[in-house]
Parts: sequence; C-alpha cells; structure tokens
Amino acid sequence: MEASAAEQPSSPPRHLGDHCIHDGDFVVLKREDVFKAVQVQRRKKVTFEKQWFYLDNAIGHSYGSTFDVSGEGSLQLRKKLEEPMSETKEAGTDNRNIVDDGKSQKLTQDDIKALKDKGIKGEEIVQQLIENSTTFRDKTEFAQDKYIKKKKKKYEAIVTILKPSTRILSIMYYAREPGKINHMRYDTLAQMLTLGNIRAGNKMIVMETCSGLVLGAMMERMGGFGSIIQLYPGDGPVRAATACFGFPKSFLSGLHEFPLNKVNSLLNGTFSAEMLSSEPKDSTPVEESNGELEGKQTAEQADEDNIVDAAENNAGEQRPMEIVPGDPENKEPKEKRSKRDYIQEKQRRQEEQRKRHLEAAALLGERNADGLIVASRFHPTPLLLSLLDFVAPSRPFVVYCQYKEPLLECYTKLRERGGVINLRLSETWLRNYQVLPDRSHPKLLMSGGGGYLLSGFTVVSDSLRADPSFKSCTGALDPHKAEEPAAKKQKCMESAS
Repeated sequence: MEASAAEQPSSPPRHLGDHCIHDGDFVVLKREDVFKAVQVQRRKKVTFEKQWFYLDNAIGHSYGSTFDVSGEGSLQLRKKLEEPMSETKEAGTDNRNIVDDGKSQKLTQDDIKALKDKGIKGEEIVQQLIENSTTFRDKTEFAQDKYIKKKKKKYEAIVTILKPSTRILSIMYYAREPGKINHMRYDTLAQMLTLGNIRAGNKMIVMETCSGLVLGAMMERMGGFGSIIQLYPGDGPVRAATACFGFPKSFLSGLHEFPLNKVNSLLNGTFSAEMLSSEPKDSTPVEESNGELEGKQTAEQADEDNIVDAAENNAGEQRPMEIVPGDPENKEPKEKRSKRDYIQEKQRRQEEQRKRHLEAAALLGERNADGLIVASRFHPTPLLLSLLDFVAPSRPFVVYCQYKEPLLECYTKLRERGGVINLRLSETWLRNYQVLPDRSHPKLLMSGGGGYLLSGFTVVSDSLRADPSFKSCTGALDPHKAEEPAAKKQKCMESAS
C-alpha cells in the first residue's frame, strides 16, 4: 500500500486510516498551547513562534510526531526521554528563603548565546542553567518543575505536527483570530453540531461567516456522505478554514453554494436561470474587448511594429532564434493572448458557477432539508425566518450569535410566527482545569463568553392560522368547539352505563 501511494503522489486517495504526512497535506503545528495551520511543501520556509524551518524531513512520518528544529532549519525526529533529570530529585521544603535578586544564575546572556552558536541543543542549555543556578536545589519540587518548563519553552525549539480536526482548528482560531469566527468558542461549536443533528446522509443548509470553520466541521462529521448547501453573501463563499481541513475531492462533490441575495426570489417563485445569466458574465469581457482592450492592443501592435523594424535594421546583430517570420501565431502579441485567455478562463468559471447555483436552487426548491445552521455576523431574525421555509418538518435548526439581544428578538418573532417547537436560548459555560499530580485545580484565567445559541425544531403549521380571515371567524367556530367536549362526555357516560 505504501509503495502504490508513493508511485502516485499526485492524486493519492486520502483515507481516514492514513496517518502519514504527505507532500501537499494541510497540517497543524503545535508548540505548547500555540497552534498554526500550514501546508506541507518541499523547500518552503515556515515561520512559527520566532523559529523558521522546512517541513521536508517531516514527510513520511506519522501525525503526532515531535521534531527538534536545528540551526539550519531542518527538522529532526525527537526521541523520548527515558528518565527525568536527576537534579529534580533533590528539592527544598519551601521557598520562603529564596530571594529573586537576579544573582542566582551564574551564566550570562553572552554565555548562553555562545552555547547556541556552538550548536548545543536546548536540553543541554537547560541542564547547564540548572547546574549554574544557586537557588534551584532550595526550591520545592513544584517550583523546580515550573522553572524547567519555563526554560524549556524559551530555549528548546520543539514542534509537534498534528492532523487537522474540528477541535484543533477551532481552538487555533479562537486563540489567534477570534474575530474571524465571530468569537465562537470551541465548545459552542460542539453544541451546534450536536443540536443540529449533523450526521452522514443529511441534507443540510448552512449560512455562516466564520471563515468556513462551521462548514468544515459539518463536512468532517458527515464524512463525505450527504449534501450541504452553503448560502453566502457577497461575490463568493469564504472557505479559508475549510481548506485547512485538507478534505479529499470526494467530500466536495456534495457541497453546493447559492447566493444569499437570490433567496427571496427563490421563495417567491420568481427565480429563473435568466436571473443568473443577467449577472455580469459576458458583458464585462465584451466591453473590455470592444473598448479599452482594443486601444491597448493597438498600442501593443504599434510597439511590436517598432520592435520588428528595429530588429530588421539590426538583423546582423540579432540571433537567428529570435526572428521567426513564417509563424503566424507570433504575429499576435503575447499580452493579447494572455488577455484573451484570461477572459475565456473567467467566462468558463462564471459558467461553472452558474451551473452550481442552478443545482443548489433545485435542491433548495425541494424544501426538504434535514437541518439549518446559521452562524453569521448579520442579524439572525430575517435570515432564520426566510430560511426555515426550506427545512422539512420535524427537523432541528441552530442559530449562533455573539450577543444575546438579537437572539431574544429572534425568539419572540418565532413564537409569533409559529411552526416551531422546543425553542431554547442557551449559553455554555466553560472553565479549564489544570490536571497535574497533587496540584489539580481550575485555572485562574477563563473565557468570558463563547456566544449564545438558539435552537428548536420545525413542525407543520396550519395554513389557516396564518390566514387573516381565520381570526375574523373565530367567534363562529367557538360554539362548535364547545359542543365537541359535550358530545365526548355524553359518549363516555353511555359507555359507562
């Protein structure tokens, strides 16, 4: 199996059981509690935590491997330490007599720099710092562990390569760029996937502006089975975080996209293929080719004629390979061909996008989606009220918002509209714990909030209740409602007798 994968590196099938790092894979670099998503490419310099290195030596190793970064930027597989340092066995009873006066360490910064220049590894530097510390043996065992951990973080260049997953990427985004995911915490994302009943074979609708993180989490849980319709604002969907998952092409076959500004026309029944073709697809290239490009091409042709005249005058000085008089293709400027190729490529992409929109419109028109996920920076009320019409009855929906007030308004509108049950507005509370021998306790620093969730289920709503004429005739219906219980009571009395 490994030999066959090595023979076809261009399109190897990525299976869940494949735990080796390949060229072109998306991986997550980890150092302490810091993560960074990168793509493995040969001879490409990667900068991470003030360290630069190449990922060439990581190719072929399994995910979860830890590497040492050398001075030349190459990675070396790190071996596990057999025993801890012997100096940690001797410890003091308390730290009351230790004074931090800056004189306890005999090594200076120049000495440490000289050790680095000699190529000494971080472990040896940390060992020498321990040996040259006058107060290390007087510290308690816990204080010694804390000191060693602090020095290792500063002097040891260690990188762990992990396989991307929803948990790792959500933690990375929340720590590094929370604004790009609307400050959605990783436990909130887990609650969304659970409440939305995301599973293989579903037909889901998602509207998110979280850089594609929610979309990638849904695709990972569905495992390439089922279909997802992504509604996007603007010119196109943003899937930066989705690309970090490194999904195979088979996962993308069930992914569809549809512009958000065409949803109302789809609901009203006025949507048609001409609406997509009316978008600036062919007009822009035609205007460019009829207007500005013609002027540019004329100027380019004049410049080319001048160059050809100069070449004919200096034909003796030119090399024969530079003049090809019999080739008609060379009469066309290279810039003109590149402009024409660009226009053709743009038209091809727009035609493919139009086909994808028509496919997504057909799926939405069936109005039998298995769930709805909304996590955007826009107000959730108009989005949810319009998108719920595409969801089948007895299906879940989940709406995320960073603030509580928009979801309260959405909750009220849904109660007035009807057609939903089990509405619940919730906020998850998270606090991390330090788990170490004899010193496990909650961490002092914790997250202030991870956003709010509004969840519920769709049900079949009676069309008469939405009809205004139904309210006007409620008085006529009341006597019939009063007679029904009486008939039931009489029937029960007869059966009892």
